[in-house]
Amino acid sequence: MKIVSKAMQTESRLRGEMRFKEPMARHVSWRAGGIADRAYLPADLADLQAFLGALPDSEPVHFVGLGSNLLVRDGGLRGTVVFTHRALREIRLERESAEHGEIYAEAGVASPRVARFAAMHGLAGAEFLAGVPGTVGGALAMNAGCYGGETWEFVVGVNTVDRSGALHQFTPQHYRIGYRSVAKRCRQIPTVAPADIVDKHGGSEEWFVAAIFRVGRGDRNKSLIKIRELISKRIASQPLQQPNAGSVFRNPPDDHAARLIEACGLKGHAIGGAGISRRHANFIVNLGGARAADIEALIDLAQHTVAQEFGIVLEREVRIIGERT
Repeated sequence: MKIVSKAMQTESRLRGEMRFKEPMARHVSWRAGGIADRAYLPADLADLQAFLGALPDSEPVHFVGLGSNLLVRDGGLRGTVVFTHRALREIRLERESAEHGEIYAEAGVASPRVARFAAMHGLAGAEFLAGVPGTVGGALAMNAGCYGGETWEFVVGVNTVDRSGALHQFTPQHYRIGYRSVAKRCRQIPTVAPADIVDKHGGSEEWFVAAIFRVGRGDRNKSLIKIRELISKRIASQPLQQPNAGSVFRNPPDDHAARLIEACGLKGHAIGGAGISRRHANFIVNLGGARAADIEALIDLAQHTVAQEFGIVLEREVRIIGERT
């Protein structure tokens, strides 16, 4: 791991947009949740570095892409939300060989765009990303996957930014990568500056800002056809007409969360304005006017009922942050 660069912390004029009292329901795919104290939309990566370097150490920071795997409680968020999807949008072909190509994609790039970009350049294997509704940053953070593929199968390098605004480079060997999970192998990597800044809020203050994906050679037309087939399958099997956050729970070993929830008779069950989808029981949908508390209550109900009926503890895929009312 090495430090790549660091923004001037003395820079007084930031180029991004600061918002106050930002409704997070506008920014999460569930279309529910509370208000963030502040939200920052950086102009680009350098501006993001400068912004982070200027923040007080005590300021909580939350990175959000398309909000497709996130529930913000009704009491809202203290601190600042950083939105990546408008600024960190660069995608390019880094290098090619007879066997593969390497794609550089920033954290705000939508995962389906990576799938199409790879296909258009005659690269095969990343088609599954067309079924991942979030951004590259979110896909990296949780090793997102579907239809037999997982994000970190194709990652050969990542760039991160820390609380001070410094950029770092890592390889997959620096992480413990599992099913829908990614974690650093150690709290600090020996270097001239610590890679992980452990904050007062209980976590590592470091965020993915880009990745390099290595994808094998393939047939452009076959890949585009496969992407269309995967999208059609997703439309047919998931409740995309209603606000949702994708799969709520990880599949337990040798089973499916949807089957367990349905077997408990919870398919279609509603609390307030939220309901367990009748199309796919591992989806919770906003039926209209749902509060974050309604959604969280259904999550808790599904976990409790499945544990009681089958002795299986379902683990969430979705992140829940913020304060209750």
